[in-house]
Amino acid sequence: MSASPPSGGDPPSFPPVDPALVPRWDAPRGAPIEAHEERPTLEPEAPVPPRWGVHAVLFVLTVLSVFLTGLAHAGAYGAPALAGGTRELLFGLWRGWQFAVPLLAILVSHELGHFVAAKIHRVPASLPYFIPLPFLSPFGTAGAIIAMRGRIRSRDALLDIGAAGPIAGMVVALPVLWVGLSLSPVEPLGGGVYVQEGQSLLYWALKRATVGPIPAGHDVMLHPTALAGWAGLLVTMINLVPWGQLDGGHVAYALFGTAQDRYARWVRPALLGLFAMNLVVLGVPVLQGRGTMTPSRVVENSLFWLMWFAMLTLMQRVGGAAHPPTEPGELSPVRRRVAIGCLVGFVALFMPTPMALRGLPELERWPAFPPVGASVRPAP
Repeated sequence: MSASPPSGGDPPSFPPVDPALVPRWDAPRGAPIEAHEERPTLEPEAPVPPRWGVHAVLFVLTVLSVFLTGLAHAGAYGAPALAGGTRELLFGLWRGWQFAVPLLAILVSHELGHFVAAKIHRVPASLPYFIPLPFLSPFGTAGAIIAMRGRIRSRDALLDIGAAGPIAGMVVALPVLWVGLSLSPVEPLGGGVYVQEGQSLLYWALKRATVGPIPAGHDVMLHPTALAGWAGLLVTMINLVPWGQLDGGHVAYALFGTAQDRYARWVRPALLGLFAMNLVVLGVPVLQGRGTMTPSRVVENSLFWLMWFAMLTLMQRVGGAAHPPTEPGELSPVRRRVAIGCLVGFVALFMPTPMALRGLPELERWPAFPPVGASVRPAP
């Protein structure tokens, strides 16, 4: 039935029609005509509004925290210790620049790599939220995060955004580490307490190229700048773990597609395996009376991977285990090589024991199978 307007009068008014109820004429031939939901739009998400005050406050606090940590490292390396109150401490923070400036340069470069790549692909992204962590972190910071609204739709964009941060950070970290190692002496390992930084294939190669062969019983005493460069390697390694929303997870999903969700299921159990491996490798010599650390110190030196297992578990509870899907399509040949290079870089940067406190004095060594109730004095 049709309705025509009466002659000489205004046309009748009808209620507006919901577009979602309009029949779609692109249905397959022979399919019944029915109402369909509207297809999701491919329009870009609204930009993330900047929160200038929050970003500025967090960055300033992170700078102060990293300089304070750098001051502690400078003191350990032989710089004059500061004495006095808060005013003297604040005015003396600049002495931590040999650690703080290169480390901040590495972190800022890493985050700007993500930010610029997101802008190039028109993916809404916030400025970095830096995380100050004085006293609790050996670096004075827990890094930074960038908030992105919506999902990254193409695999090319996913690879660019995921890989840009680690690549930009390494471009700064490698020369920083080379300069720092050139300032670091090779000395014998004494009987006191010292922190052994994690070893990786790339780090070993850089040490060999910079300082040459290291005699047995000796090691490089890291200059604060070398420590900052090494921290850049550690941060990049963690970010390249091929799981979930980490940079390595983005890179692996861009390369392998949905198969990465199956591969990623093995990452969290592998972290538990690394925790157990460190307990065995560090603990067996202690039980045999050959170790230079206490059983409690063995556990402390193994906790790094257990902590990251807990972190990934929390991330999985909040955001799910599967990576957000992308639209159909393959990586370009150049980007495929970049993705493979990033995963190879993760292997080259991998540190089985990222940090360990070693070298307890002779009186603090545990005998084989210590008696119940034996106590250990805290290390000086």
